[in-house]
Amino acid sequence: MQTSLRGIADKARENKEHRFQNLFGMLNEENLMETYGRLNKSSAPGVDRVTIREYGENLEENVSDLADRVKGGRYRAKLIMRKNIPKGNGKLRPLGIPATEDKLLQTAASDILMAIFEQDFLSGSFGYRPKVGALDAAGKLSEELYHGGYNFVVEADIKGFFNNIDHDWMLEMLRQRVDDESFLRLIRKWLKAGVLGEDKRIRKPESGTPQGGSISPVLANVYLHYAFDLWFQRVVAKHMRGKVFFVRYADDFVSLFQFKEDADEFYSYLPQRLAKFGLELSMEKTGIIPFNRYHKGSSFNFLGFEFRWRFSRKGRPYVYPRTSLKKMRSSLRDLRQWCRKNRHLGTREIFKMINAKLRGHYNYFGFSCNYDRLYKFFYRVVMVLKKWLNRRSQKRKCPWEKFRRMLKNYGIERPRIRKALPPAHEQLKLISC
Repeated sequence: MQTSLRGIADKARENKEHRFQNLFGMLNEENLMETYGRLNKSSAPGVDRVTIREYGENLEENVSDLADRVKGGRYRAKLIMRKNIPKGNGKLRPLGIPATEDKLLQTAASDILMAIFEQDFLSGSFGYRPKVGALDAAGKLSEELYHGGYNFVVEADIKGFFNNIDHDWMLEMLRQRVDDESFLRLIRKWLKAGVLGEDKRIRKPESGTPQGGSISPVLANVYLHYAFDLWFQRVVAKHMRGKVFFVRYADDFVSLFQFKEDADEFYSYLPQRLAKFGLELSMEKTGIIPFNRYHKGSSFNFLGFEFRWRFSRKGRPYVYPRTSLKKMRSSLRDLRQWCRKNRHLGTREIFKMINAKLRGHYNYFGFSCNYDRLYKFFYRVVMVLKKWLNRRSQKRKCPWEKFRRMLKNYGIERPRIRKALPPAHEQLKLISC
């Protein structure tokens, strides 16, 4: 972390009421040069068609010109290129790709906001934050479930969250910690930037922030921090009869309750609270689930993990997160489609891409208690790979003996554990505490 950002973070941690000034002045040539070194050089270009590597060929001149335009008030945000990517179930996820210099400036501004608001985010928030991710969210949820004494789970998902962020509310939330109108005007420019769709039509957004933009993750976290997290901590938790807890990853969250009455009351007030900020629940993904060791067969999915109470051979209860069958089928379906479309590639290239996909799967679902599902995924990937290698021509060219040699020569990523959870007997100690 830059020295200036570290100072901001320390000040924000020490004084929760402090509003920061002169943030706009930090978007200078020196900081932009440092920020460029951390950009993903292989990311897609925006409407300017200039890649990050091409921008860096004349970096000092480009950054100097950008810093001068920002300082002189002559900077204008370029159009955001929208691309739709498959989301599953036939749906598409719209991604916004900023122009290269916008991406550079947004990343620098995002670092400043993250230094401030990271000190305010609650322990139940995990999405788009440094050093925490989906594994940490699933691990924390498991820990709370098996020793927290909760009996009901409210799972919820916000419909079209990134497209419905209210711009006025967003800026008002930022003003809680930012007292620099020049900096806020810059953020407003990005929020109001036109969007160039795949149909080549330009749309002026009245709400929302482009999913995929460099500054969108921190803005989304700030928005839900004030719209949901603080409300849950300061209002919901204080008015409930029993224990409550929440875990949120971006716009997906689950809330845990000790008593059914508390869960019902929260569920009735939640849509009103979100509607105040222009948000709406996706009702097909929202509901109340009885969940404790006495409700056999009850389960729920969160972040692609399945949570279910189970019993050991000695009848001891425990709960572990495992890859949900729905997510596993979806991942295998995507991999089959990739193999079918790319079987013409060289064998080495195919193995390289398959190994990258396997590593990504293990990195996301790599709990020690999830090894059986990891191995099942690995086994089916190997079967899919063999099938499509055999279909590269009309003649069968990959019998088992040859395929085993290929696995040995090119290498195949085997299941890998990234995070360990305590075994069942350790969980029982936590439950009895």
